[in-house]
Formats: sequence, structure tokens, C-alpha cells
Amino acid sequence: MATKYVDLATVKFFMNQVQEAETVLDKERYQDHDSASVDLFIESVKQFADKELFPYFKEMDEKPAYHKDGSVVVHPQVDKMMKQGGELGLIAAPFDYEDGGLQLPMLVHTAAGYILDAANNHLPGYAGLTSGAAELILEFGSKALKESYTPKMLSGEWGGTMCLTEPQAGSSLSDIVTKAIPTDKGHYKINGQKIFISGGDHQYADNIVHLLLARIEGAPAGTKGISLFVVPKNRVTDSGELVPNDVTTVADFQKMGQKGYCTTHLGFGDKDDCQGYLVGEANKGLHYMFLMMNGARIAVGRTASAIASGAYYASLEYANERPQGRKLSSDGTKNLNQKQNLIVEHPDVRRMLLLQKAVVEGGMNLIFKAAKYYDLQHTAQDKTEKHKYHSLLEMIIPVVKTYPSEAGIYAINNGLQILGGYGFCADYILQQYYRDIRICAIYEGTTGIQSQDLLGRKMMLNNGEGAQLLLAEIQQTLDAALQIPGLEIWAKQLGEQLQRTQEILQHLVPFAMQGDFERFLADASVFMEFFSLVLIGWSWLEIAVVAKRALITGDTTHDATFYESKLETLEYFFVYELPKTKGLAEVLLHPSAVTIKKEKELIQ
Repeated sequence: MATKYVDLATVKFFMNQVQEAETVLDKERYQDHDSASVDLFIESVKQFADKELFPYFKEMDEKPAYHKDGSVVVHPQVDKMMKQGGELGLIAAPFDYEDGGLQLPMLVHTAAGYILDAANNHLPGYAGLTSGAAELILEFGSKALKESYTPKMLSGEWGGTMCLTEPQAGSSLSDIVTKAIPTDKGHYKINGQKIFISGGDHQYADNIVHLLLARIEGAPAGTKGISLFVVPKNRVTDSGELVPNDVTTVADFQKMGQKGYCTTHLGFGDKDDCQGYLVGEANKGLHYMFLMMNGARIAVGRTASAIASGAYYASLEYANERPQGRKLSSDGTKNLNQKQNLIVEHPDVRRMLLLQKAVVEGGMNLIFKAAKYYDLQHTAQDKTEKHKYHSLLEMIIPVVKTYPSEAGIYAINNGLQILGGYGFCADYILQQYYRDIRICAIYEGTTGIQSQDLLGRKMMLNNGEGAQLLLAEIQQTLDAALQIPGLEIWAKQLGEQLQRTQEILQHLVPFAMQGDFERFLADASVFMEFFSLVLIGWSWLEIAVVAKRALITGDTTHDATFYESKLETLEYFFVYELPKTKGLAEVLLHPSAVTIKKEKELIQ
């Protein structure tokens, strides 16, 4: 197993210098924090990850969670993650002081989460889902619900989940059938099943608090009739005791990856004694859930990028240790009397390493930007500013979730290739990273769903206002790059991609205007791939502007080699990855509608 999984200097560089954490820390909400205290927090997280997460990464894959006697048994490090992580504030970090939080920016919380995910992606989800469930209760729940459940969730004593998916409905939340029957005692009787519930049960929590979507009897059909409920595994009595709440752990899914992160099938109300407590107003459950979804999608993108980070450093370490082959001489032959070269010296291996680095770091910076937009939205003092950052976050969030997930698979696949046959063997860790990352393209809305959201909703947001705001942000980076020697060529290349984006939209939008939404969205996933490359190009240009300025001014925050490595990776991305947009544009502009089902079925 490799000895490195993330570069702390790069995490700090993107957080502090590229995304300028000070501009967030200057907000009144974060006045108790400064750059020095934030760096100390990040370093303490890295130490925790080094000790309690990374050493158990392979072991948790080899000893997966399993179902036994009506409950799920997980690895002992889940207890460390929840309890010690709770003490460190890893669950409560972004919450208000009055709720028991540290009131840290999402940007800082995301950087910390990135380190944890890179160290061992099987563990942070237990804390992350608990944090998300607590956030819903604190944001929309009654005072009684807040007092009864959130303190022990934020401390890590109790877990939390999101219960959306049902066996017959999958991603189609319109079709959920879990019932909520009102009683005259202030609660609802819950009856139904939920599947794929991450962190749904384990032996290290006295209680698991489920945030569950259900339909109250008589509610409107579709998503308009969905309500949100707190449904604990054990309900809290008036005297503060815990009693079973008729929540049954039916099974734990055995998966190809993330085997230490349990995924459960839960039954509610088998004995007609499952109590649920309405959160907020009836029939607004999906609205409440989706207000939290941006944070969840940032977290999935972060996890994917972090998994790819671990794989990159494992590949790099192997390439620097593995001797194989010899360089060709000027006459095209090999001198067999020379010792073998390390494979890191071979151009094709270097290409695959640069690919991994470009995907990992370009994605990481965009994820941090999304977290920064989240902070600026929530600390804005006027409606115009709040609307601006909300719109910018909405525009990039589908890419933030999808690009690290899809390109991360591609990157780790290249890492496997670097290891050759060893990459296919269980003795080496690349195969585990490859299996672990695959779920990220499915979590919190599949790639297809994210792609339709990007093209069908976000690009059309407020008659294109969101797209114009994003274009203005990208233009600022282009203008800065055009003033720096050596970056002009890349700025012009990215500017050409923006023009190509406009051409594609001018081709596709008329289909929507004519009411032909199936044709409009048929190639949404192709558009996602195209637009992701454009945004990651922007991310790399932004990184390059800061790195190049640091070299010009003699900034010693990092050594010159550090900044030069960023510029080299930018060059790789713009030479090898960004030009792929041309082929994607050709597909998007083609008149073919071959993927749309015809009257006669021809897929046989």
C-alpha cells in the first residue's frame, strides 16, 4: 500500500491562495477564525486521518460490513470516526455555535472532508450523512425535534441518514409509496421500505435518526405530495428514554466497492408501531431535501476526487520504484547493457500520471470553488449578492458532482495501466480505488440526471441569467491570464471553447422552444462531458494565474517546483484533454436522433 494519499500543500494552496479563504473568513459569521487557526484545524484533520483512517483502508475492504441477526456489523474504526471525529468537530464544523457547531466555512469543511475521503473513503460518509440529517432538522424541524435529536448527532453518539430510494421507484421520487398516516397524538404512523440507505445501521450508535420521505394519506400525486419526517430507529420518550421504533434492518447490500460503508435495506412499520415526526410543512419534503442537495453533491464530487487522489499517489509511488525497459537511443535501438529505467521516465507513463494529476487537482479546485460560492451565498448581506452566488453555485454543481466521478474512473483506470498486471491484483491498492469510486457516478443523482439538470434546467435558469453570471466569472480569469506572459495561449484556447458552447446552445435550445424536450435532452450526457472540460479548463487557468504570479513575484509560500508542477499540469490538460471538446461538439451539433426510440424497436 502507498504511503501518501493526498498533498496537504496543494489542499492549502487551493483553499488559501486560489480560492482566497480570507475573503470568506472576513465575513462577520467567521470572525472568530483566521488563516492560522484554519490551517491548524486542517493539519489536525490530516493527523487524525493519518492515524485513524488511512491505516485501515485496505482492511475495511477485506472485512466488509455485514448483516447478522437483524442488525449490521461494521469495522471498529466506525466508532473512532464518529466519536473522535465528533470531538474534533468533523460533524458539527459548519453549524452555528448555538447548535453546538464550530461555525467554520463550508470551504474549510470541504478541505477537511477531502483529506478524510482521500485517506479512507469508507468512513467519512457515516459522519457526513449524520451532519446532513442534523442540518435538515435544525433548518426546518420543530424546537422539540432539535432538542431531542441533534445534540447527540453532532457529537457522534448517534448516526443519521437520508431515506429516499424505494425498491419500486429507484431514482424516480415521484413514485415513492411509503405511507404516513396521521394520528391524534402528534405523530404519524410510517409504513414502507427504503433501500440503498448508507450508514443505515451499525453497532456503534445507540440510535440512528432517519430523515425519510413519505406520502401522507390523501396527498397530491407526484413530488408535490411528498413530506419529510424524522423517523428514529429508537424514539425518545418524554422521560428521555430510548424505545424501539419498529424500524427493521432487512439486509445489508454486498457491494463491489466501499465495502466498509454499510448500505442497508430498511423496513418501517412492520408491527404497525413506527412513529414519524413531520419536519416543517406537509407536502414540502422534496423541497426541503433539495435545499440540502447542493451540499450533498459537493460532498460526492469531493469524495470522488479524493479517491482519485489516493490512486494518483499510489500510481506515482509505483512508477518511481518500478524499473522496466530502457530508453531508445538516437538510432532507435536499446542498449541492453544499460540498467533498466524506472517507468516514470517513459513518456507514456508520464502522460498517464499527468492525466491523473490534471483530473484530481482540476476537480479539487472546482469543488473548493463551489464550497466558496456556498459560503458567499449564505453570508451575503443583500438579496442581489445572495442571488448571484446562489445562481453561480447552481450552474456549476452538476459538474462538481459529475466530473470528478466520471473522469475519476478514467484517471484511476490509467493508474491501473501504469501498474500493468499488478494493477489487476489484490496485493496492490489501485484495484480497490477503482472499485470504490464507481458508486460516485450514481450517488445523489446519476450522471444522466445531473446532465439533464445541467442542460435542461441550469442553462435555462432565469432565461440564461445563471449562464451569463458564470461567463462573467470565467471572463475575469481569462482577462487576468491574458496579462501574464506564457498564459495568453491557454486563455485564448479557453475563450474559443466558450464560443463553441454558445454555438451548441444555439443549436439545442430551439428544440426546447418548440416543445421537443426529448430531442433537446437526448444528448445531455454528451453536453455534460463537453461543459465539464470547459469548466475544468477554467479551473486550471485559475490555478495557473496564481502559480505564475507567485513565480514572478518570488512568493515563497511554496517552492518554485510546486508552482512549476501546476503549470506543467495545466499544459497537459490544455494539450491532451481540452481538445476533446471538438469531437463532443461534433456529436452535439449533428442532426442525428439515433438514441431516441422509434415506433419500431431496433435495439435487439
